Amino acid sequence: MRKILILVLSIVCISTTLFAQEVEQKKERQQAHYNISKFKQLKEELPTPNKQHTASGTPGYEYTQQQVDYKMDIILDDINQKLVGEETITYHNNSKDNLEYLWVQLDQNIRAPNSKKPDISGGGPDALYFPSKFTKVFMGKPFQGGFNIQSITDIKGNSIDYTINQTMMRIDLPKPIASGEKFVFNIKWWYNINDYTSERGRSGYEPFPDGNKLYIIAQFFPRLAVYNNVEGWQNMQFWGSSEFALEFGNYEVSITTPKDHILNGTGVIQNPKEVFTKKQFKRYQAAKNSYDNPVFIVTPEEALEAEKGRSKDTKTWKLRAENVRDFAFTSSRKLIWDAMAVKLNGRTVMAYSLYPNEGNPLWEEHSTRVVANTLKVYSDYTFDYPYPQATSVNAKQQGMEYPMICWNFGRPNSEGKYTERTKKGMIGVVTHEVGHNFFPMIVNSDERQWTWMDEGINSFVEILAENIYDPNLFPFNKYPKNIIGYMKGDQSKMAPIMSQGDNVFNFGANAYAKPAAGLFILRQTIMGPELFDKAFKTYAKRWKFKHPTPADFFRTMEDASAMDLDWFWRGWFYTTGNNDIGIKEVKKYYVTDKPTERAKNMAKRYGITIDQLPPALYLVSEDSDEFTNDLKNKKPEDYNLLSDYIATNFDEQEKSALKAPKYFYELVFEKPGDLVMPIIVEFEYEDGTKERKQYPAQIWRHNDKEVTKVFPSSKAIKKITIDPDEQTADVNLSNNSWPKNKETKFEKFKKSQIKS
Repeated sequence: MRKILILVLSIVCISTTLFAQEVEQKKERQQAHYNISKFKQLKEELPTPNKQHTASGTPGYEYTQQQVDYKMDIILDDINQKLVGEETITYHNNSKDNLEYLWVQLDQNIRAPNSKKPDISGGGPDALYFPSKFTKVFMGKPFQGGFNIQSITDIKGNSIDYTINQTMMRIDLPKPIASGEKFVFNIKWWYNINDYTSERGRSGYEPFPDGNKLYIIAQFFPRLAVYNNVEGWQNMQFWGSSEFALEFGNYEVSITTPKDHILNGTGVIQNPKEVFTKKQFKRYQAAKNSYDNPVFIVTPEEALEAEKGRSKDTKTWKLRAENVRDFAFTSSRKLIWDAMAVKLNGRTVMAYSLYPNEGNPLWEEHSTRVVANTLKVYSDYTFDYPYPQATSVNAKQQGMEYPMICWNFGRPNSEGKYTERTKKGMIGVVTHEVGHNFFPMIVNSDERQWTWMDEGINSFVEILAENIYDPNLFPFNKYPKNIIGYMKGDQSKMAPIMSQGDNVFNFGANAYAKPAAGLFILRQTIMGPELFDKAFKTYAKRWKFKHPTPADFFRTMEDASAMDLDWFWRGWFYTTGNNDIGIKEVKKYYVTDKPTERAKNMAKRYGITIDQLPPALYLVSEDSDEFTNDLKNKKPEDYNLLSDYIATNFDEQEKSALKAPKYFYELVFEKPGDLVMPIIVEFEYEDGTKERKQYPAQIWRHNDKEVTKVFPSSKAIKKITIDPDEQTADVNLSNNSWPKNKETKFEKFKKSQIKS
């Protein structure tokens, strides 16, 4: 009997070949075309692998990156809202190139009077204008922001030539820095600190009605741009949206503030006894063992008392940070400070929160706990958090990250009450900004070029961390449905994810939500958590404290999973296409041992009679003229042809494992959408039970518009639904069910209005 089946298969193969040849002979010769398959390999889009960035996605044996160390003395002038600084920079040229100049980022220059930032944005009148903006835009009195460079000198005090081009400064070296050498130089500067609540920005101060200020200070010093073996100098201008690419280094920073201020920043305070009161220092030390609940270092009562005064004396906070790519700090006399120790594989990391009394009770209840949860969850999915602390600061209208410290919005009303929406927003932003410690503060991608590599990847891991913190407030079932509105929007207002951040239309959807939703689909639906998590952790570990590119991410995810995902990267990241898969047609078949019309036609094409075909079983459609009602009671094993074959070729254990289908359904799937995706099908049977089947995305590789599958079943199917949990961002659910859902009166009315 096995020979008979082999003969049947051979005939089928021959028939397919002959039929194809016959069709081709009838066609006129068509013009050739390039590979237009959605499953075409991504090799043309990705850069050629080399000894720095390999084909497997790992850093190569010739990979290098620079190191930049900073020693700074900073004065925070609380009376004039001014920052004065001096820095000694040690630049280590670890590349194989000789460098004739250095590029330095001057981000504060985006607020300089001569900034071109206002000139690149179009649009009509704003909805409202704060006085500061009104005078700046319409009355010729801009904020006097931007860096004032007082001097740049070498180690001996000799002046060094420099040229400022908007937010970038080129330092022309006396002689090139040879490979393996270092160069030490000094910069002195000052700038006016902006009120970020009116002069919008990622840092500045928040004024309070009593005259107090809460400072969140970042991008406050001239910082070296990245020089690497992919871009050379990364010296694109800073226009406000796309963020930073920076080198790792060690920082020693002394910050002088009013004596009644509380301060924390990147790194660890080196002189806590000098800057805290005795009680605060004692609590600061005790907090290192507070693993269960946050404890106060600076109490609400102490903060309320401090904000009444205006000390004219000063004190200097000394901080040190190792192997970080940036530095930021917060300072105010209004700050409460609470802390909790977090255990990570035997190491203790401190979770801190600093906030004014205006942030309570919300911040006291959640912030530090959210910081701790974020460190734990991100460490589980990537690598153990390597820094000694992570700080969350409550700052109005803010959501911004720097190494070990971030600013986060969310406050109760004046009565101390808050809604679930406010709570959710605050937990979300704290998780997101603390999570940025991993991406891009450690896995140091180029934010200026590829915004999604930090915002999108971080937003994805944020989903996992939020769900663990509060699964009721942050359920998984909202993803990836949250991106559907954007995906089916106006194509003229879209750009692929793989676009430079300043050039996209919808920054939030493009850089945050869409890549996060894509990675969620990749984990939950395409790869599965086990394969995805291993590959994702491999990427994070390979590229921590290094500069990865998109290709390194794409290649690592495939290298560590044995999955060809080029079709996914191309569709989701390189195009603006969307997913729309539907059920075009469903036919029910029954089994028979009598040759059908299709079988007769096949025999005719071979030039043989129907009697010359080997004994076989056939499927006949319920809609066919060949169908008879008695077939409804027949099962495949009722035919001797099959039952004899089973009896001869299977042992008892194998027989018990065989299925017993009675019904056969021909499922025709259509794909009006551009993207390819797996087809997730839920079958609901007449007895009320359900079953699911997932066809891989590769089902579309030979036909991008329509595919057909035969599904055998022992029970009659009542309903078929594609993507029942909406886990593939399908933009059109109207074609996802069989039988077709009846159109509601509202939908009919809607269509009539569109036509009219």
